[in-house]
Amino acid sequence: MLGIELIEGEYDTHNWLEAVRGFEKEPEKGARCAICFDRRFEITAQKASELGEKTFTSTLLTSPKKSLKQLKHAGDALGAKFGIEFVAPDYRKASGTQEQNILAKKDALYRQDYCGCLFGLTMQREQQQKLADELFSPISQQIQPESIEARIELYKQRWAYEDNNIEYKIIKERFLNWRQMHGLLKVKKEVIPAHFLPYSTLKSEYTRGKVDVQVGDLHYMNRDEVKFITLDTYNKLTQNHYESIYQLIYSSPSFEKEITARNKLILNSYDLSVILVVEVIPTQKVEILYKSHIYEDVREVLLKI
Repeated sequence: MLGIELIEGEYDTHNWLEAVRGFEKEPEKGARCAICFDRRFEITAQKASELGEKTFTSTLLTSPKKSLKQLKHAGDALGAKFGIEFVAPDYRKASGTQEQNILAKKDALYRQDYCGCLFGLTMQREQQQKLADELFSPISQQIQPESIEARIELYKQRWAYEDNNIEYKIIKERFLNWRQMHGLLKVKKEVIPAHFLPYSTLKSEYTRGKVDVQVGDLHYMNRDEVKFITLDTYNKLTQNHYESIYQLIYSSPSFEKEITARNKLILNSYDLSVILVVEVIPTQKVEILYKSHIYEDVREVLLKI
């Protein structure tokens, strides 16, 4: 938008984790932040010096979650090391933070509500009594609602609209989100491959019982509202051709396609029963170890005008 060239630095996760080892529980504006600033500013100041620039700065100065004093101390020290000035205006004074929000909203800019640090994010979400779903990435690589991947897809679509001069608006909507933590099916103490459909929930993390009733494509266990379908039924509902549960687990279709399949099986939109996909419906007693989270959430939606 401003015609400024972006030079993207290395995303050096391993060395950063080593640098902050032992400081994982530090609060915002604590010692971990100072270590992080030193690492980031040194790389930035060095690059600016290589380019022949006389000054450098940081977007962290705009964040109300960061200490301006801490940022200026780190920036000045590393600026002196490389012979370059650190520019550190106070963007927050005189309602600066509110002004930032107004400008960001005007240009429909994405602004995350947490520090980029995974430890800061985890502590913030714990204080908010919310799930840190930004840190979740399913083994199937399926894009989950309001995940980082989902946000990236939304903004890619936004760029496509802008490139084609299509008018759009980004709005927010409140919805019920879901994340699976783990799931395991055992028959006679042997683990059986099984895939859990989205929005499956269990009252506790363990149940056992026997499948004793079939109605249509659904097979019902006699406890805790658990239901089973075969892989053949799943393929029919999702119009896929999976040959095994393992293939399904590691390469699931889209989240939306699975929700459509669930809605075809159960007409009640409020039903949160566990639905498992298996190759063969078990005839002996089964054990299920399962944990998921259902929680209220807010996401951005792109509307074409």
